[in-house]
Amino acid sequence: MNWQSLQRSRLMQLFLRPLSWAYGVAVLARVRAYARGQLPRKRLSAAVVSVGNLTVGGAGKTPMVLWLAEKFLERGKRVAVLSRGYRGADGSSDEVEILRARLGQRATVAVGANRFTAGSALERSTAIDIFLLDDGFQHLQLARDVDILLMDASRTLTNERLLPAGSLREPVSAMSRADILVFTRAESQPGVTAALSHLSEYPVFAARTKLLGFRNLRAGESKELLDGGQIGAGPFFAFCGLGNPQQFFRDLERWQVPISGTKVFADHHRYRAGDAARIERAAERSQAYALITTEKDARNLAGIAWSKFPAYAAIIDVAVSQEEAFLELIEAKIARRFGAAS
Repeated sequence: MNWQSLQRSRLMQLFLRPLSWAYGVAVLARVRAYARGQLPRKRLSAAVVSVGNLTVGGAGKTPMVLWLAEKFLERGKRVAVLSRGYRGADGSSDEVEILRARLGQRATVAVGANRFTAGSALERSTAIDIFLLDDGFQHLQLARDVDILLMDASRTLTNERLLPAGSLREPVSAMSRADILVFTRAESQPGVTAALSHLSEYPVFAARTKLLGFRNLRAGESKELLDGGQIGAGPFFAFCGLGNPQQFFRDLERWQVPISGTKVFADHHRYRAGDAARIERAAERSQAYALITTEKDARNLAGIAWSKFPAYAAIIDVAVSQEEAFLELIEAKIARRFGAAS
């Protein structure tokens, strides 16, 4: 960023600060109204486990929801996911498509701004043991049995401001509402896991991003995963539209995927032919061998045909420290409502 851009950014911050203050007052009033019962919460019959965060942009919510769904399915639970389908259309979105593709017929993914209405409709038609509420920390109108708050270890919230001047949806103090804190992308800060080991009296865990493999975007709906040796030695031109794009580029470096250049788009960006042409021109200039992006971006590339380069999507999962203790804590909190192990 040059000096003029920096000055414009500072002026914009000053202009937006009063709006952030007003936003913060409104957020606090809303939270207090729900806490006091002035605004009613609606409760589903099945257990509800919410996964959310404090900031705009990705903290790894969808991968965590997928991980939890898989773990509960392994335990014989009937699982459904409730999503608002952010920036989607026709009952879907890039994140919803990932959830449905990964979970298939094993779990239902319901989409709607009113998660209670969506969940109630599901309960009338099928038996559900656990609802996973995707991006639910601020969705206070739906009662939950467990509130899991994700904190991105790769991003510092020191001096971060509330919307619209900053990226915070709520003040950092809101983390006190959470039942469990999970610091995601712990691999980006090697000291995180060790530091959390000294907080054993608190419900705090660490999670890291794990690479499963790569999917060839030219192979249609093929789900075959390729390893690093199968996609070539590179270098690769990386592009993405994420809330935290730099973390994807750092992940590629950590996975020893050589990068010749990068391009960033807005979060949830829907790619058009013109975007693809610009990406390929930039890849040519960087002397790339192939293109690489995220699974989320791959869902926004429908209809794009790459004419000059092979293209791959990195497919990821999460790994949670003290996995059994984490899952047992969730189940214990659910059991308090139902009076027995769920």
